[in-house]
Amino acid sequence: MSTRSLALLVNPSRSEAIAAASELVPLLTSAGFSLFTISEIFIPSVTSVSVTELPDIELAVVLGGDGTILRAAEITLARKIPILGINLGHVGFLAEVDRPSISAIATSIIDKSYVSENRMVLSFDVERDGKIVSSGWALNEVTVERDATTMVELFVEIDRRPLSHWGCDGVICSTPTGSTAYAFSAGGPVLWPEIEALVLLPISAHALFSRPMVVSPKSEIIVTVESAAALLSADALRKIPLQAGDRVIITRDDRTIKLSHVSATLFTDRLVAKFKLPIEGWRGE
Repeated sequence: MSTRSLALLVNPSRSEAIAAASELVPLLTSAGFSLFTISEIFIPSVTSVSVTELPDIELAVVLGGDGTILRAAEITLARKIPILGINLGHVGFLAEVDRPSISAIATSIIDKSYVSENRMVLSFDVERDGKIVSSGWALNEVTVERDATTMVELFVEIDRRPLSHWGCDGVICSTPTGSTAYAFSAGGPVLWPEIEALVLLPISAHALFSRPMVVSPKSEIIVTVESAAALLSADALRKIPLQAGDRVIITRDDRTIKLSHVSATLFTDRLVAKFKLPIEGWRGE
């Protein structure tokens, strides 16, 4: 029987993540798994490698928060590998709602009983003087923001038709997954993950119309920089300086990120847990 391999991504700044990894590793190695990590951490029986050295794996197990899961997505997108995110501490929207036991996590991995769902991804191109100078993707959101203390001037088009000119702190284009991240804090709507749509909203715009908008996933959103400079940010991880005249073209990516959970969880329950919504007295209990 061939050896099964997986990647273990651990947030090195969280002691509970390191402790959980140390408890999980023996259960997986005793089941015949080869374990690898790109995290800056030493765990016995886990081989540290660079991203380019990472061999074929069947799963990326993340011990940490949503930020660690976003970093894991950088290595799993091209490989089409599921991400199993384990909640440690604060309730996130990408990891488990409740922290399962280490043995339950190990069993779900060994038996492949975890539940997976596909999440939409954004693709972007930066066009300068008629040429594509940079490209990338995002699981949560692509933002074009000010890169200085003064506001940025942006012109937005949808499907090659003008929408508006905004003097603002920036513009966010998010996936349904990202609707509960930066877009939410900027006043955007919450989208259930299975909805196929894009969220578009300006940040602190000096305009009569600056409402969040839900856009077709088939649409093309173009943001043109009319200030001297701006900054493109993808998931707050990949940043690209922009200059006057640059056009950021945002569309739905053909690829998806596969997020997995030890057991199926409804998004409604995740929302209630995250924001501690009042549901006392619910008759279904």
